[in-house]
Amino acid sequence: MKIISMIPARYAASRFPGKLMQDLAGKTVILRTYEATIATNLFDDVFVVTDSNIIYNEIVNNGGKAILSKKEHDCGSDRIAEAVELMDIDVVINVQGDEPFTDKTSLAKLIDVFKGDDDKNIDLASLMVHITDEDEINNPNTVKVIIDQSDFALYFSRSPIPYPRDKNVGVKYYKHKGVYAFRKQAILDFYKLPMQVLEASEKLEQLRYLEYGKRIKMVETDVQGVEIDTPEDLERAKKLWK
Repeated sequence: MKIISMIPARYAASRFPGKLMQDLAGKTVILRTYEATIATNLFDDVFVVTDSNIIYNEIVNNGGKAILSKKEHDCGSDRIAEAVELMDIDVVINVQGDEPFTDKTSLAKLIDVFKGDDDKNIDLASLMVHITDEDEINNPNTVKVIIDQSDFALYFSRSPIPYPRDKNVGVKYYKHKGVYAFRKQAILDFYKLPMQVLEASEKLEQLRYLEYGKRIKMVETDVQGVEIDTPEDLERAKKLWK
């Protein structure tokens, strides 16, 4: 299989505009993420795909590979689909531009699902982390996922799912980490399908896949990392980097 990584990078993030160009220990967040992805040595190629000349120049001027999106897109998956449409690849891994602590072990687990016995049933795969903190479980910025007995996603939500009506049944809560491994055809299909009501309501692009019957294999990891969504997250990342 030919496997590449794409890092979608939008400059105008709603909660923290310009966050990918913020300084993290002497380099920008997006450059740290790009270098961390390269350092895994898991991919035939790695690209940043962006709508911003600022981000494009940041990567290229530091010796990296970047693609400038031709169109405005609603989500990172759309941006990646445009970029890979004419590429000869089998699987593309979407690494979020605001995750400079991207680790090799988790990405390798994602790739491995396409080499298993049920690989033909998998359209895409993604990561999840077991969480226990009540504030995190109830935080709408923490996306939760529930799975079936074969670890395929049943639903994603900003609300706590399942609802803990009975706290004694041993429910485990999982946080969804927005790192995906797509078959090329799955992401091209996504690009052509219109948004439906669940995605529009929760503002979660992964729900589009479920609404159209795509199967998402979830892979558990114990690497939490830091997703930089707010200035406070950036400060935590700086402390962790030290």
